Amino acid sequence: MKVEEGYMPYLGHQTYYRIVGEEANGKKPLILMHGGPGSTHNYFEVLDEMAVDGRQLIMYDQLGCGKSAVPSDPSLWTKETWVNELIALREHLGLDDVHLLGQSWGGMLEIIYLCDYQPKGIKSMILSSTLSSASLWAQEQHRMISFMSEEDQAAIAKAEAENNYDDPAYLAANDRFMVRHAAAVPTEDSPEPLRRKKVPGTESYVTAWGPNEYMPTGTLQPYEYTDKLPSIDVPTLITSGTNDLSTPLVSKTMFDAIPGATWELFAHSRHMPFVEEREKYMDLLETWLSAHD
Repeated sequence: MKVEEGYMPYLGHQTYYRIVGEEANGKKPLILMHGGPGSTHNYFEVLDEMAVDGRQLIMYDQLGCGKSAVPSDPSLWTKETWVNELIALREHLGLDDVHLLGQSWGGMLEIIYLCDYQPKGIKSMILSSTLSSASLWAQEQHRMISFMSEEDQAAIAKAEAENNYDDPAYLAANDRFMVRHAAAVPTEDSPEPLRRKKVPGTESYVTAWGPNEYMPTGTLQPYEYTDKLPSIDVPTLITSGTNDLSTPLVSKTMFDAIPGATWELFAHSRHMPFVEEREKYMDLLETWLSAHD
């Protein structure tokens, strides 16, 4: 399998990208946008074997993390930085006709791109465990926190009330919340891309989103796109897990608003069905992409 890596100059920095496979047989490339902000492309490498028979996968580390890490510069961490990076990457790599898959924050990026920039050449979009409303997301995370132990609920409430996210009791409670709804802590048995050391984009996450998943306080706090979703006119597949941060209500809100959308709810997954139910996810994705090339 051919893998090509490279860097694109962007805002005086370098954006790392990774291309798997070679385009052929009329199959359009799939651009994968990771979450965070400040995660990395690594987890998408579990999908590498989809890059067969002409299907190219294009993944990249968004500015501020991984192999695209930069020195401290909080002024960068706005939606415009990352949307313009995606636009630049398409141009840099000559990606005229593509499918898009955004996971978590990557799906928000996808929604912003489609609703505010009306890009050409989008064959379809996959919204993976994502959201259309920061306020609904926060509401749903707090609903799920209400099912945690009284001690954990109290530790989280105290951290929020005092705006202090260093307390060990809070940190332990937040870790338990994330294991329940995001992902398990990688072990030596986990796929290599999940175990690999990486440079997390902590500054970009805290500046753009907030201290944790349920307190959007950053530059993305005003993210409210539910009312814009009816303008989306490309085939849309929504995927999420039953125990996902992207709860069934969050996903159904997008499903109800996007004309003709399809939604697949994965019964045994948290925030990454493409990891936890990989074979089923890849089968669904290949069928979807082939139908919309």
